[in-house]
Amino acid sequence: MSLKFRLANAAESDEIRDLVRGAYALYVPRMGREPAPMVADYEMLIAGKHLEVTETDGNIAGILVSFARGDHLHVENVAVSGAAQGRGVGRALMDRAEEQARNLGLNAVELYTNEVMEENFPFYAALGYVITGRAVEDGYKRVYFRKELGD
Repeated sequence: MSLKFRLANAAESDEIRDLVRGAYALYVPRMGREPAPMVADYEMLIAGKHLEVTETDGNIAGILVSFARGDHLHVENVAVSGAAQGRGVGRALMDRAEEQARNLGLNAVELYTNEVMEENFPFYAALGYVITGRAVEDGYKRVYFRKELGD
């Protein structure tokens, strides 16, 4: 599947919020609350040019929220629509994050996931990410990952 990436625009904030809510809904019962991406300020992220989308068949298939932080690109959110899950969109979004990092001259990509989102652990490990720590932040039990980028 060939995906193109572009910055999200303000008119898409509701569609993006719906995509994210759908992608993360299964975690609400496990966590007992909405995951952080479900309550994020997408208008602010779009205005700050931190949110990219990719489309399939004219619909947003996935989103990537990221920004430079120190020596690395921080991935705040990767979400794939239900219709596009299992089609390589998540992997393509993570490849895009690594491309962004390299373009910015950064040495690594870092991200976190909630400890109850266990199915994400093997996904990130398969992409070369290693667990660097665990902590409670903003009331969420987070597991932190990092991938050093080679030349």
